[in-house]
This record gives sequence, C-alpha cells and structure tokens, in this order.
Amino acid sequence: MHLIWENVVKNLMLHWTGQYKDLDAGTEDYQIHPSVWDAIGEASAASGDTIPGIFGPRPPNVASDKLSWTADTRSFWFQYVGPVLLARRFTRPKYYKHFVDLVSLLRKCLQFELTTAEISEIREGFIVWVQEYEQIYYQYDPDRMSTCPLTIHALLHIADSIEAAGPVWAYWAFPVERYCGSLQPAILNRRYPYACINRHIIDRSRLTHIKLVYQLGDQLRMGPPCSETGTTVMGYDTFVLLPPRRVLPLNKALQDKIISCLCTRFETTPRELRKLLPAEVTQWGRLRVRNDGDTIRTSSLAASDMEDSRDATFVRYELLVDRNARFRNQRVILEPRTFYGQLQNIIVLELPFTATGESQTLVLGVIQRCEVTEEIASLDVHYYERMGAVEVVDITTVQCVVGRIRDRNRWAVIDRSGALSRAIFNIDGEL
Repeated sequence: MHLIWENVVKNLMLHWTGQYKDLDAGTEDYQIHPSVWDAIGEASAASGDTIPGIFGPRPPNVASDKLSWTADTRSFWFQYVGPVLLARRFTRPKYYKHFVDLVSLLRKCLQFELTTAEISEIREGFIVWVQEYEQIYYQYDPDRMSTCPLTIHALLHIADSIEAAGPVWAYWAFPVERYCGSLQPAILNRRYPYACINRHIIDRSRLTHIKLVYQLGDQLRMGPPCSETGTTVMGYDTFVLLPPRRVLPLNKALQDKIISCLCTRFETTPRELRKLLPAEVTQWGRLRVRNDGDTIRTSSLAASDMEDSRDATFVRYELLVDRNARFRNQRVILEPRTFYGQLQNIIVLELPFTATGESQTLVLGVIQRCEVTEEIASLDVHYYERMGAVEVVDITTVQCVVGRIRDRNRWAVIDRSGALSRAIFNIDGEL
C-alpha cells in the first residue's frame, strides 16, 4: 500500500507534471503539457458520474485536487482511469507502454491466487520495468540520482515477499488502516486517549471471545442483522430483485425481441411462443447479486436526475454464439463471447404453458449493446463510440456492473472483476 500507491505511483505522477524535486525531463520527453494535464484532470473528475459507486470513491481531478488523494483513490485511478486517460497523451509511445507495464504487474500482484510461474513473471517483469525506469527517468546521470529512491529498488523484492508470505492482499496495510480508524470513536477523554483505546480493545476482544465460545454471534451482534432483502424468483438463486416495480406493456418490437430469445431456449415455433406472451409484464428497477455482489440498475427506472447520481446501468454479459453463423450449411459450433451494454429493463415473464408442458417464470434483461471497436486485452479496457442493437437475454448471463470513462470522442468500458465473475456454460444442458 505505502510502497506503491503512496510512493512509486505518486512520484511517477510528479515526474509527468514536472514537479518531482525540481528536475526537468533531461534527455527524455516524458513530461505532459500543462493544458493536456488539465484536460486529463477534468475528464478524471467527470468520470465519477459514469463509474458505479461500488467501484469506490469518485476519482479526483488529478490536475487541481490535492486534498482528496488517498491510497485507495490513487490505486483505483492508476489501475483503471489512468490507462484510459493517458493513452495518446505522451509525446512518445514508450512512456505510455512503460506505465501500462507497471499497471499489468500490479494487477497480477493483486490476484487472489498466484502460481509459481506467475510469481516468476512478476519477478522478471519488475526487473525489466526498473531497468527501463532507470533509462527514462534516471538516465544514468549522477545529478538525477534522486529519481531512484529506495522504493524503486523495493519493487525488485515484491516477488520474494509473495513467495515468503503469500499474495499481497493477505498482509497489506488497508485492513490495519481501517482498524485504526475504527478506534477513533473510542476516544472519549482527550486527556487519557490511550486508556480509552485500551479499554475499547479489551471489551471488544472479550465480546468476540464470548461469541465464539458460546456461539452467540447473532444475539450479541453490535449492528443490525445482515438480512438479504428483495424478491427471489424460483430458478434464479444468485440474485434478488429490488424496487421500484412497474407494469410494462409489451409492444410488438419488444415481443419480437423476447421471442428471438425464447426460440433458443424452447423447441417450438415463434408463432406458438407469441400466443403464450401476456399483454403486459412486471419490470423491476434494480438487481443485486447475492453475497455482497453488485447492485445493477435499469436505465428505464433509474433516478438519473439526481445531482450526485452515479451510473450503474452498464453491464458485462456473456452469450453462446455460433461460430459458423455466417455460413448456412455449416454445423452449429457454440462458443462463449463477452459483450457490454446498458441494461434498459428487467422483466419477469410468466409463461402459462410452455413447450415442455410446465408453467415457468423467466427473468429477462433488455440490453442495448455497446459496439466495441477497440480493446486493450491485458487491462480489460474496451472502447466504443456508439450503441448498437437492443436484445433480450436471460438475466443469468449478466455477470457484473461495469464503469465507463469518456475519452475525447469515444467511451472506454472498465471492468474490475477480472476472472472472478465469468460465466460457466454447460453446452449439453442449461446455463
């Protein structure tokens, strides 16, 4: 935490703005023009409206806001906002590549699990990155020795620390910092603050001990009980539906989209399916993934007129697509493919009589797809300039909420979930 976000990353940003210990760029040209940096700052502050609140605090303005930076905000900005807003901003591509290489290495360090091969990649990667850092910033000039603080050398030992103590999330300082913050309300006497803290820690330890020994966790809970609110639909156990709830009449265009979705699920004709569709359905405004997962909103019922609202309507969803769809006489080969789009409606469809002879309740999502034109696969960043067609999918294909950043004339989709929320398809059965 302190090594990376409060030192290495902070110093890099000072290098780019020409504020690092009164040093210029020397023989290199890595400094960003002040007007360009101001534009980056404005885009950074504006991105808070289109990045869901579950991602963390709003990104500050990197050019003007000097007070809102913490290790948490700098971590998010460096991993997700920076790769988008710094693209094509440096005078030479090698500076951006050097920055992106560090982002990739840090993301790998933050993985939940690491193999021996990945630890070796981290070790070799930091060796190459530090060597390039010395070429770009130190330039092997004794007068620029201040560009090589101890924190740069410490990067070479991160792989050793992972081998000795496990992934960095297991021992970084964020939990300790937050625990220290929780102790502040315990100080009730300014003259004897440490006596208050000691008493608080002892009381909490005794209470925890009693909970564990006598299994009284629920009875002695200090806060409100954790209960999963919302409406559950049979067969959809991974999420709950949340209000607002409205009645949605089915027009012909939406009926056609629903029928296209159902034709891939039931062995019947579109005509028969159209007879089963009701005149109106129930639509919900929010969906929450169970076990502290994302809360996703629909654009049709979202309260977007609030001044401090943050858009949580864009999602990542995964579908099975026929690889040979363009070839009429080829056999069907299904493969999973990832898409991004805006969730417009969540509808609960009651089919009174399906082709299988049983009544069934379906939860469907109406999504307008983003037409992705470019992507940075290593950073999971995807660019689009316009929205595409509207399609109806089973809501279980929706994996998580994503954020967006406006980068000049296009949008960048940022996905923080990585490999932790990917759909697993059973080709022979159901999703």
